[in-house]
Amino acid sequence: MSIPELLPFLLGIAVIVGIAVLVLRFAEVGLGWLPVVAIVRALIQLALVALLLQGALSAWWSVAVFVALMLTTASVTSLRRARELSRGPIAAVAAVIIGAIVTITIVLVFGLVDREFERVIAVAGIVIGNCMTIATLSMRKFAANLRSGTGEVEGWLSLGARPRQAVARLRQDSIREALLPNLDQTKNTGLVTLPGAFVGALFGGASPLEAAQFQIVVLAALLLAGAITAVVGTQIAAGATRLPVPE
Repeated sequence: MSIPELLPFLLGIAVIVGIAVLVLRFAEVGLGWLPVVAIVRALIQLALVALLLQGALSAWWSVAVFVALMLTTASVTSLRRARELSRGPIAAVAAVIIGAIVTITIVLVFGLVDREFERVIAVAGIVIGNCMTIATLSMRKFAANLRSGTGEVEGWLSLGARPRQAVARLRQDSIREALLPNLDQTKNTGLVTLPGAFVGALFGGASPLEAAQFQIVVLAALLLAGAITAVVGTQIAAGATRLPVPE
């Protein structure tokens, strides 16, 4: 695509992001230029990925390296969002890695997607991104629950409960809240939403039936990856002896 052809595309993206920034500033949300930074990073990173997929990924070792890079980036992002919990960073990293690797392995072992470089990268990217999101949501919700439920936790601890027992209800609530958006989207797929994997497969030339089959694989993988990530992350964090204190 030439530069003249890119200009309308970039202008449209700039208008969309600019309006989003104005709306958030009007609401005094306090995100500043983060939406702009996020979309610029996405543009650069997707351009690099497109270049890689056009020829650089010509062997399985290169695919493994690329997946490892995605895992590292997702882990670092989740780690930063989980610092409120004393074991949050290590819990987030472990959750993302375990959730993603277990899910991707099962998908490949059962042959749920063709073992082609592009398809493996696509599924891995979707699963790892979901693990990152679930880790962030579950850990942040867990930290918020601990702050608001300090009295409940201290009561259980005073009765001799161990840290994991004292925070069990708060942890379960955190897992539920982190998984609900994905569950709602899965439940309403085809009626309310047409997910990206389905649309992408159609644009790629697949039949509607093949696209639907690929989307079901993705949705099932996201359910498993999300469940493992949320449970593992909060389980590790729940064993901490130092709990967040209300500000």
